Amino acid sequence: MADLFDDAPKKAAKSTKAGSSGTRAAKGAGKSKSYSAKDIEVLEGLEPVRLRPGMYIGGTDDRAVHHLVAELLDNSMDEAVAGEASCIDLELSADHYVTVSDNGRGIPVDPHPKFKDKSALEVIMTTLHSGGKFSGDSYETSGGLHGVGLSVVNALADDLTVEIARDKKLWTQSYAQGKPTGKLKDAGKVSNRRGTMVKFHPDPKIFGSKVHFRPSMLYKMARSKAYLFKGVEIRWKCDPALLESDSETPETATLHFPGGLSDYLHGTLEDRATITPNTFFGQAKLNGGSGTVEWAVAWPLDEDEFFNSYCNTVPTPQGGTHEAGLRSALNKGLKAYGELIKNKAATKVMADDVVGGACIMLSVFISDPQFQGQTKEKLATVEAQKLVESSVGDHFDHWLSGDPETAKRLLEHVIERSNIRMKKRQDKVLKRQSATKRLRLPGKLSDCSQNSAEGTEIFIVEGDSAGGSAKQGRNRKTQAILPLKGKILNVASASQDKIQLNQEINDLKEALGCGTGAHYRDEDLRYERVIIMTDADVDGAHIASLLMTFFFKEMPQLIENGHLFIAMPPLYRLSQGGKTLYAMDDAHKDILMEKEFTGRGKVEVSRFKGLGEMPPAQLKETAMAEATRTLLRVTVPLRHTDDEKIEAKETAKLVDDLMGKKPELRLNFIQAHASELEDGMIDV
Repeated sequence: MADLFDDAPKKAAKSTKAGSSGTRAAKGAGKSKSYSAKDIEVLEGLEPVRLRPGMYIGGTDDRAVHHLVAELLDNSMDEAVAGEASCIDLELSADHYVTVSDNGRGIPVDPHPKFKDKSALEVIMTTLHSGGKFSGDSYETSGGLHGVGLSVVNALADDLTVEIARDKKLWTQSYAQGKPTGKLKDAGKVSNRRGTMVKFHPDPKIFGSKVHFRPSMLYKMARSKAYLFKGVEIRWKCDPALLESDSETPETATLHFPGGLSDYLHGTLEDRATITPNTFFGQAKLNGGSGTVEWAVAWPLDEDEFFNSYCNTVPTPQGGTHEAGLRSALNKGLKAYGELIKNKAATKVMADDVVGGACIMLSVFISDPQFQGQTKEKLATVEAQKLVESSVGDHFDHWLSGDPETAKRLLEHVIERSNIRMKKRQDKVLKRQSATKRLRLPGKLSDCSQNSAEGTEIFIVEGDSAGGSAKQGRNRKTQAILPLKGKILNVASASQDKIQLNQEINDLKEALGCGTGAHYRDEDLRYERVIIMTDADVDGAHIASLLMTFFFKEMPQLIENGHLFIAMPPLYRLSQGGKTLYAMDDAHKDILMEKEFTGRGKVEVSRFKGLGEMPPAQLKETAMAEATRTLLRVTVPLRHTDDEKIEAKETAKLVDDLMGKKPELRLNFIQAHASELEDGMIDV
């Protein structure tokens, strides 16, 4: 099962744009502009959602629009987990309307006691932080916690219809952009029907006209939910016009898995050989709590690993405390078994040795879980770690002691991984200590003094002049400088012979020490961060794009593992009296001139021609010192899920089109996207 939300969003680099904290105060300080009570805006109802959708669903891209469906499925799954629903329907129409329905209790439609002129349904649909999951009286465990899911879907849909079958009567109401288009209507009596049905279409004003639902993504989402709760049946239906001829997504399907997570794991592994003949799976109540935990773990010989975790059927691709609990339970259990059979090597085993290379499914149901952010990608409930560790740990101990031969085989495998890990770490330290002697090239690498790679950085700069300033402004303990001569070779259009003979590329590969292509070894990388630092102009951007192309083509794992960054040095220095600020570009300069400097006294504006002309102290402050700089992390699709693999292929094609040998492909791209540019976006 491909997890829909594997791509965990990266942590934003610390912002260091000058004057960001003083802009609001400056707005009211000038004589030409006033700042009074009338300038204070109060957003009502669902206006905040439409104004800032990223705060609620993580953006307005393809992933975000599918998150709307996830919110509706979570509500239906909460009914199923509560024992009130047994069947959920998910349908995708040819016009890209999505319908989610269940046979649960149905949203209440009687007048709300606090808003007597509105039904409870309308309050839920149009009010943030409204719902029946806060007190825990209606739902013991639930994926919806903040009371914003259904209202957010309503706010971001240009057309939405909800039907409620409750107490043998059918009620219906329509909405557009978060507002009701009519009153709640009594549609008459119904028999043999109950529950909630929501049909909606995402608003193109929010998501654009090119963002549509993917049948494959919705089908996998539905299948994931069916695996996570044994008692639910999910019926899938998709208009055949939306399915490609070679698509593996069925037109209709009934998804029901009595074995839960173990069914999924067995289906995924198929004929793959495993270390242990049987998988470690089970389900248990959480000790001291009302929740439950279900798990399934296998150790395949090919070590093609994954770790998919969920809380209350909500995917948690960034992990969290429940994953930490399982890791700890497996680690402690194996170490204790090793001590029992007097295997001293087991004492050096770590959790990464146990779960590394394993295929793991984990699902917990707990009351009042705490997530990081509205998109709920990481579980933060502190108690979950101990509860999962205790519950799973007991079962793992019995599983090991019940089959000594299997336990011994698994322990030997994990100890072997531990030995390989320790050897790699030792080899890395030795290589780190000896590599500087081999790489001490005149006018090239100025290495840092720290022996281990942890916490170290290498700045790749253009030219000896910039290299000189960077050397003087660096932290010698952790920061290395590698100056390159001008623009490096474009590896996307060059032959392998040219790449191998290029001195600048060879210097770069030697300095990093991790190899390229199939010979790349992340453990041999001599620095934790690789930072591209070029001039803040068109030439600098071109050099940065050539370097990123090199890493994408020759060392893609370096980018995937989060090692590649881009420094953001300023283009302008603005000073007036004792006040000095830095601007990243012309637009930023104009903003600072307007908001940060008064009309008294001349503002001196200096444009940096290059990093080499910046005083080392200024370069250190604006681009190199961790406390004051801004770094951008370079990311690519991680290929964990089928959709990410598709995105990765599209990314590779885009790089080939823009940087490859065929200029007509670049021209086609420019002509296709020229209309998307805004005034001031082109720097010539």
